[in-house]
Amino acid sequence: MKDTFTRSCQHWSETSRKEMENFYALASIDYKHLAEKFEWKKWLEMHQLNVGERSLKLLDVACGSGKFPSALVNYAKLSNAKILPIEYALLDPSDFSIAEARKVLKLPFLAGTEYETTLQEFSSEEGAYDIVWATHALYAIPKHQLKDALKNFIFAMGKSGFIAHASSKSHYLKFYKHYLNGFKNSFGEPYSSAEDIIKTLKDIGISHKVKIINYYNYISENALLQVEGYLQRCIFDDSIDLKTMLRNSITGPYLNGCIRDAQWHFKQQVMLIFLSKS
Repeated sequence: MKDTFTRSCQHWSETSRKEMENFYALASIDYKHLAEKFEWKKWLEMHQLNVGERSLKLLDVACGSGKFPSALVNYAKLSNAKILPIEYALLDPSDFSIAEARKVLKLPFLAGTEYETTLQEFSSEEGAYDIVWATHALYAIPKHQLKDALKNFIFAMGKSGFIAHASSKSHYLKFYKHYLNGFKNSFGEPYSSAEDIIKTLKDIGISHKVKIINYYNYISENALLQVEGYLQRCIFDDSIDLKTMLRNSITGPYLNGCIRDAQWHFKQQVMLIFLSKS
């Protein structure tokens, strides 16, 4: 049986583009919330002030298709920010994802170095990047590899980092657990949670602050193709259609509980984790 990480990589590909588009019909709201729930303009201006008259260097870990920087451009009012163009490095095990992210980057982000690798296998010079961030990116890292992955994250980080990750109370983690129980006889690696990340940061002694946001991904009850693609992407398994999910004795009751007032509602709780290194 393919593990969670292997399947996740396979679904970041041209052959899964339609599924990806259906997923983002609901999931784009994740990044809008991230962009609007924090004063990114002031945060980036502060970092620019700290480095002086050179451009900030930023590493996007597991960059996906570039939804977070796109959301910042659209919703965080960066057009008049007092910052130089940011050197934006892209890290992802999927060359498809790197290419997708590179295509959508707009000022103040300028695509730079590419790393086609996992965070676990990534190496860099210490403090090579002023900022390192990962947004909805670390779910498929097995828990036994999480410490090494985060050590690599922190090693590359100059002074600041940011991780946005769903908690164990969110739809993403709950539905994946239901999927493993309902279709895989409880066999398989669960998603790593925000709580797992925070515990690991405490274990390795990294200062951090946490802000929690709650919201729903929602769409019309009749948008069945989009919901099916969204849910298939949530579990990285397009072999199971929506009807089969609804008939299953474990995923079915959960999904039916997500429908009310003629809409699907998928409840999310996301932790915004700000890291600092002295």
